[in-house]
Amino acid sequence: MPFTICMISNSTTRRNNWTCWLLLWGAALLICCIDLAGVPLRDWDEGTVAQVAREMSRGETWAAWLHPQLWGQPYLNKPPLLHSLIAVCFQTFGVQTWVARLPGAILTATSVPMLFLLGREVLPTRLYALMGAGVYLTWLPVVRHGRLAMLDGAVVCFFITLLWLLRRSQRQPWAYLGVGACFAAMCLTKGILGGLLLAIALLWVLWDAPKEWRSPYLWGGVGLGSLPVIGWYALQWQYYGDQFVDVTLLNQNLSRVWDTVEDHQGPPWYYLLELLKYSWPWLIFWPTGLWLTWRSRHTAWAKLILVWTVGYLLTISVMSTKLPWYIYPLYPAMAMTVGVALAATWNRHRHWSGRELTLKRIPLGWAILLALLSVGGAGGMVYASSWGPEPSLALAATGLGVMLTTGLAAYWAVRQQTRFIPILMAGLYASFLALMLSDHWLWELGEAFPVLPVANLINGQVPRDASIYMADFYNRPSLDFYCDRRVVAQPSAALLERWPQETPMYVLTQNLGPYQSGAAKTTTLGMAADWHLVVNQ
Repeated sequence: MPFTICMISNSTTRRNNWTCWLLLWGAALLICCIDLAGVPLRDWDEGTVAQVAREMSRGETWAAWLHPQLWGQPYLNKPPLLHSLIAVCFQTFGVQTWVARLPGAILTATSVPMLFLLGREVLPTRLYALMGAGVYLTWLPVVRHGRLAMLDGAVVCFFITLLWLLRRSQRQPWAYLGVGACFAAMCLTKGILGGLLLAIALLWVLWDAPKEWRSPYLWGGVGLGSLPVIGWYALQWQYYGDQFVDVTLLNQNLSRVWDTVEDHQGPPWYYLLELLKYSWPWLIFWPTGLWLTWRSRHTAWAKLILVWTVGYLLTISVMSTKLPWYIYPLYPAMAMTVGVALAATWNRHRHWSGRELTLKRIPLGWAILLALLSVGGAGGMVYASSWGPEPSLALAATGLGVMLTTGLAAYWAVRQQTRFIPILMAGLYASFLALMLSDHWLWELGEAFPVLPVANLINGQVPRDASIYMADFYNRPSLDFYCDRRVVAQPSAALLERWPQETPMYVLTQNLGPYQSGAAKTTTLGMAADWHLVVNQ
């Protein structure tokens, strides 16, 4: 009889876990994939990744997939796993903006329920896992960046799955094969980052279950996973020789540790500033979660969070090259930490034990900071209203949602009511869903001219085999993608020097005067986004 009750209990637990998994996945797919075509691809990575994938999809032989190119030149920046997935989607659905973003968005959405499964393996109860996954689902940088045609969402999905399999493999050694497969997927997506993330995972195992380090299954799985990585790198080196070593291994990977690439630099606290800018409101609860994690440092879940947080944050902070999206793999660990704080708050009427954590009362500081965020949401609503400087119904709805959500959460937190937690999660999800339906979720596009009107002008006026130049100091990969050709950026002085000598010469410029005053006859073909398209005759 006890055995039967145990079997029923285990079956119910598994069914409930998979129900939660499906619900989280459905919610994540909606917010990650909705209106992916609402705004164009951004520079630099999105435009470049999409163009590499398009050239792969056009390849007539396997070499186009194994040795990808960008505008006819070897593409040696990153391994092409995600590019290949996008290329398959291009062949299936056609070359479109939403198609370029679709694989990364699906993998980002999948990382949400996978974080829940990881939590079920290591955290005390289902409540902690649900809290962590709910926080991760409504973490703005995760949703926003994960929707892009970039590599980070895919790498994080593979890493979370690797950690989940690593934990399960202590009971089921066959799962070590999955660990190796995830390691291979990380390395074939973003190169050396896969090695760093594997090192973090292995340090966790060494601290929590040192006997597993002597397991032949562990090293056998990692070894098998290394084979496709070694094979791919060996084929690239055999094909490109020293060029591959210099560009891929050194310039695009190792040199970023000790040298600044393309002037992307910052102080050691650069990523702490990134957290302060974009991680609200969940950043409010992170210090409490870290304190509770340190108190529980004898447990497997606390060891994982500490190794993940300290190891990864320290590594990217000491690197010379600083880019905002380098912090992305830290967000799942932070979400788990915040989930611990929220679960302890939910359990605040219980006494602390080895299995449960609890807070005696909800800190007043949480309510104060949530109230300040409510004021900020009201400001955003006014900014996007019909009488504000940038009217947008969806953006105004986002501001309204943030104002009401954080305001109500602050009210219930002051009253020591834990209902502020589901209000915060549900309200943020609805608010961010509205943001994804607006044209403002990818706000970096406002830093430069819109590419779609200019691309339409070029495609309508410039012959396919003609060269076209832009009087500017830097190229726009997104413009190149939508034009399906290179729009070469050169300083205006250099273009004006060649203007009387080369015909026909197509130029995009914001200043017509110098081109009209030259000896060559100038024809204006159109104007878009303050750019004039001219040609000499």
